[in-house]
Amino acid sequence: MKAHDGLYIDGGWRPAAGTDEIEVVNPADEQVIGRVPAGGALDVDTAVRAARAALAGWAATAPAERAARLTALRDVLVARGDEIAETISAELGAPLAFSQAVHVGVPVAVAGSYAELAASYAFEEKVGNSTVLHEPVGVVGAITPWNYPLHQIVAKVAPALAAGCTIVLKPAEDTPLTARLFAEAVHEAGLPAGVFNLVTGLGPVAGQALAEHPGVDLVSFTGSTSVGRQIGAVAGAAVKKVALELGGKSANVILPGADLARAVGVGVANVMSNSGQTCSAWTRMLVDSARYEEAVELAAAAAAKYADRIGPVVNAKQRARVLGYIDKGLAEGARLVAGGTRSPREKGYFVSPTVFADVTPDMTIAQEEIFGPVLAVLRYEDEEDALRIANGTVYGLAGAVWAADAAAVAFARRMDTGQVDINGGRFNPLAPFGGYKQSGVGRELGTAGLAEYLQTKSLQF
Repeated sequence: MKAHDGLYIDGGWRPAAGTDEIEVVNPADEQVIGRVPAGGALDVDTAVRAARAALAGWAATAPAERAARLTALRDVLVARGDEIAETISAELGAPLAFSQAVHVGVPVAVAGSYAELAASYAFEEKVGNSTVLHEPVGVVGAITPWNYPLHQIVAKVAPALAAGCTIVLKPAEDTPLTARLFAEAVHEAGLPAGVFNLVTGLGPVAGQALAEHPGVDLVSFTGSTSVGRQIGAVAGAAVKKVALELGGKSANVILPGADLARAVGVGVANVMSNSGQTCSAWTRMLVDSARYEEAVELAAAAAAKYADRIGPVVNAKQRARVLGYIDKGLAEGARLVAGGTRSPREKGYFVSPTVFADVTPDMTIAQEEIFGPVLAVLRYEDEEDALRIANGTVYGLAGAVWAADAAAVAFARRMDTGQVDINGGRFNPLAPFGGYKQSGVGRELGTAGLAEYLQTKSLQF
């Protein structure tokens, strides 16, 4: 790893105003692998001013040219894919194959989708005797999490660029090296100076300064619901737009007649993917009473297979948080059938793939987001009971249903959640992603994600 001693502002690398640094730690072996500046309010102000100065020129750039720059950015990400995957594996701990296929593969697809949308979207349309213009909202403050470090950046930056907005990015402090590589890719792709700016720093310092800055027109944040509330309050006070993709506690509902083995196997894989650090993970598995014990046995066996296949969680604090939830599950009477609090390795922030049975809907592990490789298996009596349990949290980000197609679709329509996979439906980078209830405000991906960065003007004739 090379030393990173600058912030990317106004088309070039420059030192931070202060001297504070953030150490980047490999969660697999707990070794420091790099350092980045801990930028502060002065750096954020400089970056926002650069974005503001570049806004008029980029907003006036023809959509076809914006599309060309996005295509170039996607191509650079492809060319540097191995380097990016290795960096993500080093600072997040994800297995390399997973980093290559998901952490790099998915954002490359998303970047490509927005290159196509920028070229084809109707930024101007006729409606009766009016011409309706869809214009960039302005300067975007993007605050991204560590769990999918490149995807979360691309899911905000690509649509903002397609819309004609300029951006200041504040990435998570645990995974800033990936953000730096992204800034290098932006530079290589030839985006004009000031259109994209990167300030690494701590959330309560740089993140807060970005959310509060009067020169920011929209704050796009992905992270915890508690922080999302704070950002929403700050933005609301300034009457600025927000896009919030927050927490989740998704249900994987296996209805009678579904292929139980497949539903359980895919469900466990979903939870263990990225070491459980996925806001849309199906961390509650709902099974009818008649097949409950069989499902528990299948889940325990499936989880055991992931013992040596998943990476660590991101840091010591996150590991302590996940282990605390496992202790809470035991204390509240859930039955541990796989995993537990014993560390599977001597070094690194590893958590054993864990499965709880006899979980009731009111238990903490059935209500709160754990963000680790922990699955709760719940029993339901009939379809209405299953729906009540599935909808019975403050979250509504994602979910899954398994049954004959017609029954699954009917059930999915009644779920209070922004996205539902039916019988193992595949990820679609063009489909909107976002939550109901306390899982957020707004959508990412596809045309819905592009619309978040646009404002509408009508001209009457």
